Amino acid sequence: MLASRTAKRLSRPLCNGYGLGGQAWMSALAGVEKAPMSRFEQDTYINDRYAAMEERLTVVRKRLNKPLSLAEKVVYGHLDDPQGQDIKRGVSYLKLRPDRVAMQDATAQMAVLQFISSGLPQTAVPSTIHCDHLIEGTTQAQEDREGLYGGVADLKHAIKTNKEVYDFLASSGSKYGIGFWQPGSGIIHQIVLENYAFPGGMMIGTDSHTPNAGGLGMCAVGVGGADAVDVMAGLPWELKAPKVIGVKLTGQMNKWTSPKDIICKVAGILTVKGGTGAIVEYHGPGVDAISCTGMGTICNMGAEIGATTSMFPYNARMNEYLRATERAGIASVSDSFREHLQPDEGCEYDQNIEINLSELEPHINGPFTPDLAHPLSEFADALRQNKWPTDLRAGLIGSCTNSSYEDMQRAASVAKQALAAGIKAKVPFTITPGSEQIRATIERDGLLEIFSKVGGTVLANACGPCIGQWKRTEVQKGEANSIITSYNRNFAARNDGNPATHAFVASPEMVTAYAIAGDLTFKP
Repeated sequence: MLASRTAKRLSRPLCNGYGLGGQAWMSALAGVEKAPMSRFEQDTYINDRYAAMEERLTVVRKRLNKPLSLAEKVVYGHLDDPQGQDIKRGVSYLKLRPDRVAMQDATAQMAVLQFISSGLPQTAVPSTIHCDHLIEGTTQAQEDREGLYGGVADLKHAIKTNKEVYDFLASSGSKYGIGFWQPGSGIIHQIVLENYAFPGGMMIGTDSHTPNAGGLGMCAVGVGGADAVDVMAGLPWELKAPKVIGVKLTGQMNKWTSPKDIICKVAGILTVKGGTGAIVEYHGPGVDAISCTGMGTICNMGAEIGATTSMFPYNARMNEYLRATERAGIASVSDSFREHLQPDEGCEYDQNIEINLSELEPHINGPFTPDLAHPLSEFADALRQNKWPTDLRAGLIGSCTNSSYEDMQRAASVAKQALAAGIKAKVPFTITPGSEQIRATIERDGLLEIFSKVGGTVLANACGPCIGQWKRTEVQKGEANSIITSYNRNFAARNDGNPATHAFVASPEMVTAYAIAGDLTFKP
């Protein structure tokens, strides 16, 4: 019954829009073929989601009578009761209707059990489970009895150890219509970006880095399992109306500068609490210089500043990514809906930040907190002044933050230059592809061979050391040491359980350069 009511809600007729007349908008959409939300959900169409969003926005615009930010458009476009809902940033509690739910295997177990107890035959919205959190990574490439090592051996061990969990989640997914991504398929947020995220959509996920989908213009929020169950059961989801922080990007990134450096810079400005209760909305001409997966990196680490989520406006880079991931239909429909996937001119933000990308340096953040930002030009001095260990003990690239093809390619480019000079990594160096699609592609393109030749170990397509799933043996607990990663969090004991490990975060190419140098005072 709940699922039926939700379906009826999303199939209401279209109303007049803002800026575009309703008839003009309907004509534009009428000429576009209906596009399924994903290749796995052929009977649920993005056109219907946009129709419902446009209708709700029409009501909200009449009430508020002001230009809206992108964040406001997407959030208010998912209101359960746009006519009666009190709407005031930072004050009102909104009841919303998300488009989908994503769960990782560690948090999905209880959520699925609770959903089963509801007695419903299937979820009210498209939902997925991703097996990425229970796979332990080893950095000592030791063969097992069958001659397997690295990520292959780690995956085999995880499947054996967690068999009951995987079997339960797989069978439950099959019974209740929940998509199931088996261990080794990839990290939840990369899989979502490749297959499920869409501009203007709203998703909740049982993982704090769910905002990664903001790289495709989606309002994606990390929640607890109970919230996920409510949405899967067809109930509205409650969220305090977020404030909106505007980050204007101008200029162009130079050479070693990457999207990771943008969010490292923002983290240094806002600190780990500066985004609390707010959506961070990126805008300005510099946005178009960033790839879709790069935008995902920036949105992903918005969790480190406490933001509700982060978002980018729909643009050509998103269109390209949708088409490259076999979602041309969604790209075409999104083009027709572009007016509602970008901020209105003259919209107001609660706080404004401006970053000139042409002047931005590579950043290294840490240790012990992701908001301790160091431009490369100041990093060596900070190491000496604080007496942090300068001898590097490990370099790790990957995680949901930086495991895209672009990330792997840029890191491999640095490794290739080192090999040409006869140099290899001086410390343990691990590589974690974000998905099986990425792993297979970098294998096809010869990047895995480059990583192997430079001394790298390829781990399973999973979270691994980023969430503490790291069987590290070369350093004793309590031993002061430094590591550098392309991950998102670097709190004490986060990666290896050792509170004396000084963990720094940077872009994959910077991590690769430092792993080759073996010294944090080195300037790439």
